[in-house]
Amino acid sequence: MAQATTTTLPSVASGDSGLSRYMQEIRKFPMLEPDEEYMLAKRYHEYDDPEAAHKLVTSHLRLVAKIAMGYRGYGLPIGEVVSEGNVGLMQAVKKFDPERGFRLATYAMWWIKASIQEYVLRSWSLVKMGTTANQKRLFFNLRKAKSKIQALDDGDLNPDQVKQIATQLSVSEEEVVSMNRRLGGDASLNAPIKASEGESGEWQDWLVDDTENAEQILVKQDELEARRDMLADALDVLTDREKRIFLARRLEENPITLEELSGEFDISRERVRQIEVRAFEKVQKAMKQAARDMADENRVALENHAG
Repeated sequence: MAQATTTTLPSVASGDSGLSRYMQEIRKFPMLEPDEEYMLAKRYHEYDDPEAAHKLVTSHLRLVAKIAMGYRGYGLPIGEVVSEGNVGLMQAVKKFDPERGFRLATYAMWWIKASIQEYVLRSWSLVKMGTTANQKRLFFNLRKAKSKIQALDDGDLNPDQVKQIATQLSVSEEEVVSMNRRLGGDASLNAPIKASEGESGEWQDWLVDDTENAEQILVKQDELEARRDMLADALDVLTDREKRIFLARRLEENPITLEELSGEFDISRERVRQIEVRAFEKVQKAMKQAARDMADENRVALENHAG
């Protein structure tokens, strides 16, 4: 699916005009209504329909562009950043399960950010692909951590600074020293750069990623996936009516009104509200139990490992 879809996607030409043309072009693709998105996802997964996949991808290109703009500060060609984000989007479409009750945009956001951040790491040639999540977090947070303790001078950190940063970011002191040297060795933090969009400055001016939750995304991805699975399982405790009302009122980007649901089920608005509250309480209880079960499993695994 990825190869076939990539050949028909718009691309970003170099320069400001190229980016502007790209933004104009992707605005031509219509946004999808929830029902349309659901049916397209079903068509793709059940019949491997390339046209359905293409519509799912192109309708979310604006989401990729918005996320990609938050990574312009790394001095990388914006066209390549967008392209990597599109790869993440296509992976998300491939794995998206419409029966889970989530919108594709909510699910795809994490794939897009992860794909872009992997590209940033590869482009900087600082760490190999097998790097741990904590080391990736160290890459995206080291300058910020150094700034907090006024340690932005070039060269090695002193032992107290290394210990403080290692504790703050939950990595080893050796990893802090190594990453700091790699950052300094690949490009001095004070080296002048000119970004692809005509902006200039020093490396240290660009190393802060200002996208929402960008620093934590690679660390928290496994946890978020687990929570999504837990929520999907928790929804099984609901009746069909409870599930419909819960999803419509709590998980839709634009929640359906009590009035609309009361008409759909031929009950009063107050009754819809009561069902919504009851469904939320049931899901919350199931989620808490699942979290306790997971914690117990992790504890047992750690004890077995320690033994």
